[in-house]
Amino acid sequence: MDFTLPDTAVAVREGVLRAMSGFDHAYWSRLEEEHRFPDEAWAALGEGGWLGLSVPEEYGGGGQGLLELAVANEALASTGATQGTFLYILTPGFGAMTITRHGTDEQKKEILPGLAAGDTQFCMALTEPDAGSNALAITTHARRDGDDFLISGQKIWISGVDRADWMVAITRTIPAADAKPRTAGFTLFLVDVKEALKAGTLTFQPIPKMGSNIVTSSQVFFDDVRVPAHRVIGEVDQGFGVLWDVLNPERILAAAGGVGAADAALNLACDYARQREVFGRPIGANQAIQFPLAQIKAKTELGRLMAYKAAWLFDQGFPCGNETNVAKLTGAQVAWEAADQAFQTFGGMAYSKEFPIERLFRDARIGKNIPVAEELILAHIGTQMLNLPRSY
Repeated sequence: MDFTLPDTAVAVREGVLRAMSGFDHAYWSRLEEEHRFPDEAWAALGEGGWLGLSVPEEYGGGGQGLLELAVANEALASTGATQGTFLYILTPGFGAMTITRHGTDEQKKEILPGLAAGDTQFCMALTEPDAGSNALAITTHARRDGDDFLISGQKIWISGVDRADWMVAITRTIPAADAKPRTAGFTLFLVDVKEALKAGTLTFQPIPKMGSNIVTSSQVFFDDVRVPAHRVIGEVDQGFGVLWDVLNPERILAAAGGVGAADAALNLACDYARQREVFGRPIGANQAIQFPLAQIKAKTELGRLMAYKAAWLFDQGFPCGNETNVAKLTGAQVAWEAADQAFQTFGGMAYSKEFPIERLFRDARIGKNIPVAEELILAHIGTQMLNLPRSY
């Protein structure tokens, strides 16, 4: 058993940190206020090749796995880009990993070079207003029309659609009521977003939200969006297995981003605790300040280890559902606890936008709900790992 990170992952961490050295907390806070995408940081990541890590070398990418991608996302978040996890989930995750693992040769040739260069962006459309986290209950459907499919329905909380070139759209080609087993009848499509927007068959409405405003989240409407049959990802009606290969990386990347966000909050809190003096000594000398931060540091290291393990298992082709869920739960919880304790360490000044703590606080909270609610992860652990009875 070897817990040493491979040289490739170490190089990725160092490279991302170098690329982000010019983008401090003030940069990310300013973009949050402006509701603006981090074009400059995106370009820096693209120029260094850090967005195309999971694209095969033959298409201009780094030929690396999910472990390297998770380390990259963790490093990005640790620099203060706590809302930047979306950058790695949306395009390298939903885009590059999905096409690399499940795309046809034609799809790979058309899309992967742009992903490797950082010129192409992706989004993924799964969640629906009435289905929520119950993917089996989605109703957005696709029907045959000659050599094409027509997609109709709606999705909600779709991040990045306003900038995306391509969308991975999850549909039902067999209604849930008729599907046997329940996981049958899913089909995933590659939707040319700009083409569908121009045709007027795809529309979206941005959702005002509390934080993470460098990426827009929207409600999306499909009105007979036309997709050629050659843009099916995997096989018609057999897309549920492909979907899990999308969702597991999403959760692992979210876990790594949570660990990186915890690092960012801890670094701010500890710097402040060393410098801020009250009653003649640094507040960090007080155990009431020091011990909670030490506890969170321990949890952060545990979360990091679990995120790496889940990513490694995925790369090796081993089952990783349990580890992925534990990593996601742990990463989200420690990000929130770190932000909350950093807030407490800064005291009343944490409420001021003079410091980035309030932004980290807002960014961390949503991780307990997305990309899957904490309660559903606990239910999985209870029923699948502890063999406890289901409540339904």
